Amino acid sequence: MTALARPEAISAHPLAPTPYVVRRRTIETSDTTTLVLTPTKDALPPSHHPGQFNMLYLYGVGEAAISIAGDPLAPNEIVHTVRAAGKVTNALAQLEPGSTVGVRGPYGTGWPLVEAAGHDVVIVAGGLGLPPLRGVLREVFMHRERYGRVEIIYGARSPRDLVYYTEIQDWRGRPDIRFQTTVDAAGREWYGDVGLVTARIPDARFDPANSVAFLCGPEIMMKLTAQALETRGIRDDAIWVSLERNMKCAIGLCGHCQFGPDFVCRDGPVFVYRDVRRLFGVREV
Repeated sequence: MTALARPEAISAHPLAPTPYVVRRRTIETSDTTTLVLTPTKDALPPSHHPGQFNMLYLYGVGEAAISIAGDPLAPNEIVHTVRAAGKVTNALAQLEPGSTVGVRGPYGTGWPLVEAAGHDVVIVAGGLGLPPLRGVLREVFMHRERYGRVEIIYGARSPRDLVYYTEIQDWRGRPDIRFQTTVDAAGREWYGDVGLVTARIPDARFDPANSVAFLCGPEIMMKLTAQALETRGIRDDAIWVSLERNMKCAIGLCGHCQFGPDFVCRDGPVFVYRDVRRLFGVREV
């Protein structure tokens, strides 16, 4: 484990985290929390691209790779949405404002927004796959004129598992996009769609010959969604997926996140589907 480094030592070692302070904390669901972090007075937040991730470190607990869920243009803050699923993420999700967190990053590749300009954009997120795409949504909304039709499909296990619920209501009300929300199961209080995100693909509105698709969620969901999009006519080199597998060092040294010939931390987490489709579903890869 790496201890919090002095600010002057941060640039000297790639594994030394920078101390950040929790400024705001929002409870999204029963097990998911959004943290807004700002750097100490001795550090400046590095710029990032939507789709990249940071390593978040807690002294005496450990370190975890968490996608950046904030606006790349927001000054002096970074946003992470954390699901409590293990020792480190449980501790991160319980942090209160004023707590200190070590941050390394940003790392990895981002979503190809430059290449998406002039195309219809299809965004499909499942579960906690929405936070890594939140920066894409904000970029598309801010520069709406750069893109064609925008189709967004977000699925969760139940209404209680939807993150960014208030923002979703605003997004659904925009006349210049189409935002569909679906859940696997719901009670009578839910008036939205019920079913898998793949069931919404046949009804999605886009030009297959002039579209790019960004997918993030469980790997089986991304695989089936990519197949459904291919059935609609989108090429596999116009489909992009975000993978997060066992990232430990974030700089391609430890080998924990090796994915076939690639390292997720270095060559991903965003990959073009054509390059990784053969590895989807292969155990221990």
